[in-house]
Amino acid sequence: MKDLPARTPLRIKLIAAILALVTVALAVISVAGIAFLRGYLLHQADQELSAAATSGQILWQVEAYLSNGQTQPGNGGISIQWLPNRGPIQQVTGEFRFTGYGQSQMVPSPAVTRQAPWLSTSQNLSDPVTVSSWSGHQRWRVISAVAYIRNASGAIIATGTIILGLDVTSIYRTLNELTTIDVIVSCALLLVLAAVGIAVIRSSMRPLRDIEQTAEVIAAGDLGRRVPERDPRTEVGRLGRSLNVMLAHIETAFRARMASEEAARRSEEAARRSALDASRSEDRMRQFVADASHELRTPLTAIRGFAEYYRQRGGVGDSPEDSDAASPASARDEWSSSAEGPVAERPDIAAAPNGDSAGPLTRSELDRLIERVESEAMRMGVLVDDMLLLARLDQERPLDFKTVDLLVIAADALHDARVMAPQRAITLTVGTANAPLVTGDEVGLRQVVGNLMSNALTHTPEGTPIDVTIRSGALSNGQRPTAGAARTPTPSSRLPQGQDGEPAVILEVSDQGSGLTDEQKEHVFERFYRTDRARSRRAGGTGLGLAIVAAMVSAHHGRVWVESAPGQGATFGFALPLAPEARATRD
Repeated sequence: MKDLPARTPLRIKLIAAILALVTVALAVISVAGIAFLRGYLLHQADQELSAAATSGQILWQVEAYLSNGQTQPGNGGISIQWLPNRGPIQQVTGEFRFTGYGQSQMVPSPAVTRQAPWLSTSQNLSDPVTVSSWSGHQRWRVISAVAYIRNASGAIIATGTIILGLDVTSIYRTLNELTTIDVIVSCALLLVLAAVGIAVIRSSMRPLRDIEQTAEVIAAGDLGRRVPERDPRTEVGRLGRSLNVMLAHIETAFRARMASEEAARRSEEAARRSALDASRSEDRMRQFVADASHELRTPLTAIRGFAEYYRQRGGVGDSPEDSDAASPASARDEWSSSAEGPVAERPDIAAAPNGDSAGPLTRSELDRLIERVESEAMRMGVLVDDMLLLARLDQERPLDFKTVDLLVIAADALHDARVMAPQRAITLTVGTANAPLVTGDEVGLRQVVGNLMSNALTHTPEGTPIDVTIRSGALSNGQRPTAGAARTPTPSSRLPQGQDGEPAVILEVSDQGSGLTDEQKEHVFERFYRTDRARSRRAGGTGLGLAIVAAMVSAHHGRVWVESAPGQGATFGFALPLAPEARATRD
């Protein structure tokens, strides 16, 4: 019960307070009004009693009653009772009222006893009081005084108390009816006031309810909500405006804090990512330097071996008559097989066991030696060029983008491949009716297609057919790489087709070679990775061709992949976004 006021809603408190105040006001007004009317009416009755008591007729009627013992007729509704000093109270007058059909009955007299405290003990009139009747529901206003009854000669024949009563039943009936009317009207007024008060208070409390709901929404996380604007001349309007200003400050501070935390989080994430990228870059750089050093060491070792061999042979002979027949047969055999490895590692072209050289080189031998040095230098130059190209792509240097026709590039690559391998069946299939136009660097795209063709020619036996296919497709929005993406992608699944992605041109180079294992497919686009290192070196491969393909396609915002299985050949392909003019033509 102590906590009840604290748990009671404000609306109920206001309605209860209003009803309580109105109830008190109505009660006070009713009580005061009825009391005033009662006093006014009873005052008139009291004056009538006082006037009757001062008249001599009352004493005369009492004397006549005591003389003959007969009840005197009523005197204007005033009842006279005689209370002798000894003996019972006696009714001096009796009033009869007509009840209908010729019948009448005596009106019951006031109920007075000798022990009544208001009875006067002197000849002075007592204060008027209201008493009930001996029977019925009558109400009497009575006064009393001590009287001495004298006879005609003036002698006192009796001493007692005269009690005068006036019937005021109608006054009290009127007061009761008025009280009932006041109660009914007050109750009806309270009901109407309660209904109106509930409606008014509910309407008046609606802005506070809006503020409460807004606070709940804001507490749930919606800091953009505001309290509805009200008339600023009202308390609720001023409260709403103050709350909105406060909420704006809170939202600004919260947004600033969130932005600060987000910036700190992004900074921390960027620092972590940067550290991780730096670590990975450093690891890749170490691996790249190690692989590059290993790859460059091979042609450098060959060149050094040829130079050592030239020095051991004593240079070129002075006589023009030196011929191939004068040179050792082992030297001629060496030139025919010099592609097998560095000269310094071959015992048949090293110094003689006794420390003597085999004699000066002939001009024919020198020419072949210089050809080998030039071949190794060219190989080293290709390797350096590929490394520089990958470095430029890693640095995201801008390319010369323009509209390029992949069909022209594929046709040129097909022509070059047929010249290099005329015994192979190399075909070109175009699976789109629209021009396969892309936006890119023509030189870079030619290198991409050339590397794929070279890869197919190098890693398949002679006579193996090669198929080049150009078709239309789509780049999936979720799988399209962005500029600066990883330079060593390892996709192993075909680009999904569909109309919901970006239109693209797809070029695939398929062979019927020995195929690739799953492990080889996962690493085939890595730098300096070879599926067959010995064969690749004999063919002059550097292990950077497919890495350049992946990096160049990524720089063109495309995607590269490989499909292969052991013994089922391999398909290398890439997809590039369709050029805008080609899209307009297709639409």
